[in-house]
Amino acid sequence: MPRYELDLNPVTHVTADAIGQPGQRVFYLQAWRESDPQPVTVIIEKVQLQALALGIEQMLAEVARQTPGLVLPPVDYDAEKMRIHPPVDPAFRAGELGLGYNADHDQIVIFTREIAVEGEEEDQAAIVRFWCSRKQARQLAAWGTEVIHRGRPICPQCGQPMEPEGHFCPKKNGHKKK
Repeated sequence: MPRYELDLNPVTHVTADAIGQPGQRVFYLQAWRESDPQPVTVIIEKVQLQALALGIEQMLAEVARQTPGLVLPPVDYDAEKMRIHPPVDPAFRAGELGLGYNADHDQIVIFTREIAVEGEEEDQAAIVRFWCSRKQARQLAAWGTEVIHRGRPICPQCGQPMEPEGHFCPKKNGHKKK
């Protein structure tokens, strides 16, 4: 049995953002529901945000393809509204993220499960589900992609992030493949 299970259904707003300097940022997923002025915040990893943004876009495209007359929502958002808001008091660090679609209510669900703590059973991990509209999900995906790209620049040679103090590029180490 999970420590707790929370369904934010529906959310009034859902977003993701990062706090800190590039290379040392902490990523967050945050949402509100109208009945509760306090946001629910979960710590996520950069790679989880990347996967979430890609997964949302793929799911929305598939839903639009399978449902005639259902159009892909526009990618318009206000950057100021998409930034996370205090208090940034995370409920937990996500170990697992998932996506689903409820066709009856035309909602996307973002599933988060707390990372398993050593010594605890996995089924004791807290769970939060963020239920949002397709438009909110698409805004989250577009904004999340922008948040990711605000980090360290990517080396064009090796594809790895470059540190401000310099970058050791494996492709420029002097060794040639024969």
